[in-house]
Amino acid sequence: MKESSSTMKKIIVINTGGTIAMSEDRSTGSVTPTGTNPLTNSDTLFAPIASVVVEDLFNLPSPHMTEEKMLEVQKRIVQAQKDGFDGAVVTHGTDTLEETAYFLELTTDGTFPIVLTGAMRSSNEIGADGLANLRSAIITVTSPESVDKGVLVVMNDEVHAATYVTKTHTTNVATFQTPTFGPLGLVSKSEVIYFQKFLHHEYYPIKELVDKVYLLKAYAGMDSMLFDAIADSDANGLVIEALGAGNLPPTTLPGLQRCLDKGIPVVLVSRAFNGVTYDVYNYLGGGKQLREAGVIFTTGLSGQKARVKLSVLLSAHANRETIVRAFQV
Repeated sequence: MKESSSTMKKIIVINTGGTIAMSEDRSTGSVTPTGTNPLTNSDTLFAPIASVVVEDLFNLPSPHMTEEKMLEVQKRIVQAQKDGFDGAVVTHGTDTLEETAYFLELTTDGTFPIVLTGAMRSSNEIGADGLANLRSAIITVTSPESVDKGVLVVMNDEVHAATYVTKTHTTNVATFQTPTFGPLGLVSKSEVIYFQKFLHHEYYPIKELVDKVYLLKAYAGMDSMLFDAIADSDANGLVIEALGAGNLPPTTLPGLQRCLDKGIPVVLVSRAFNGVTYDVYNYLGGGKQLREAGVIFTTGLSGQKARVKLSVLLSAHANRETIVRAFQV
């Protein structure tokens, strides 16, 4: 752990791995974690902005991230707040960054500024974006305007709310976008300019995790097989990326009903990129019938975010009424 000598706000940078902490093999083009995190020696670059402490919590490619690891990050942030830090930046692989960000949004109390960032290009590639993103993240987390904005994701000089941001491109540095709602603000030079308000924060304190919360994506001609498999398992929850505004093929309904009969909470989102779910249609498999059967509709969440939320709610021992109400906001 290293600390700069600035007398400004004290910020902890928690490295968890990802492309931002990787290097490219020039002979093969492959990108892998290295023995030394290239960000570890970068803290002095940010001395004019904040007093920065850099800590390697772990060094994982983002597909290796688990909710248990997310909880480790959350606990480290809570401890950092107790230790007198003024905010935390978490560097993270981009594949699952949005899920960790939303997990932290739901499991921290909102009084401590938290920003996640990453990179689309490794540290020694031409056009590497890691240090620039990290600088923007530190500018954001130290800004008085970032207080009470919830957990933020800062990439490519844009500031996004953790609840709705998503990765939209496999390689582009402008990959993180907020469909339907847009970003909260942007980083310009050495300041943050916000043009949207953060309206709602949810907090569910948890100490341990409920697992076996699954995510299915609906498709034309889908049958009951996957639903039956979940009903026959020890599943604790299910999220479905449904068709359109919230509809399913009628051939899925027998298996879906078995899940509901077992008391498994079933949450519905749309597989569409923009918009929210509505129980509009009253045909077999339509949204109205699904809601009447006990399926829980959401407002604007993606499948992966809804799965994180359902997992957190179950981990917080929420009952069905609380779960239904939580997905209405």
